[in-house]
Amino acid sequence: MSFLQLEGKKFLIVGVFNKKSIAYHAAKCLEQEGAECIYVVKDDGVKEKVRQFIPDANIFSCNVEKQDEIENLYRDISTLHTKIDGMLHSIAFANFSEGLKPFHETKKKDFLQAIDISCYSLINLSYAFKDILDKNASVVTLSVPFTKIAVETYGYMAPVKAALESSVVYLAQSFSQFSQVRFNVVSANVIKTSSAAGLPDYIKLSLYAESLTFRKKAIETKEIANVITFLLSGSSSAINGQSVVADAGMIVNLFDREVLEIFYKNKIGIDT
Repeated sequence: MSFLQLEGKKFLIVGVFNKKSIAYHAAKCLEQEGAECIYVVKDDGVKEKVRQFIPDANIFSCNVEKQDEIENLYRDISTLHTKIDGMLHSIAFANFSEGLKPFHETKKKDFLQAIDISCYSLINLSYAFKDILDKNASVVTLSVPFTKIAVETYGYMAPVKAALESSVVYLAQSFSQFSQVRFNVVSANVIKTSSAAGLPDYIKLSLYAESLTFRKKAIETKEIANVITFLLSGSSSAINGQSVVADAGMIVNLFDREVLEIFYKNKIGIDT
């Protein structure tokens, strides 16, 4: 028996968009361990794109902003599967079509839409599928390591992710009243995904985040997928209601010596 004990388990994978998606890499890890993945994507257009590189996958479409589509999703999946062993929630959206603005200029409709898609959808999907979630199921979602510090480039998504992290704690408590279902967050460093690339000044943010890691090397999507796979497995049974930071030390290395030396050289023109 393997350490992860994932053979024969079934997982909902919500949020695959392309081969760069964290959800796609996590699904591949799960399948390599013998698990079965049920894919949920935004709409039929994305469904057809995903089917091109996962031709034999069981794929459903669901716009999480629409309650009827979530209800239909549950009906369709529960008809085929009477039990699922966990879910990966890997969806987020923020409207930066007008470019990066100061936080206080955030439009109400944009903020509420981001909350709905990026945060409330986890609550809504968890509730919708609670009757077929195994009593020991694991639910994992994705955040970022800087919800408690101001990272202007990330815009208003950091406060949205903070709400998501708090929701995970409350879901863990709420579900504990009738099950042993666990909820956890993986707070991932900036990595090369299509959604991250949509952030204003993404390249600058990515390079800076890499320079702050202890290893001076960017986080790879596969590494985040490995953490997700562990948290979805029964081997992580003692972890619940937690935010697991996977950033190679970035968030605790903000005053890195090399970065400080570069700053001073550029700022005051002297060699430190």
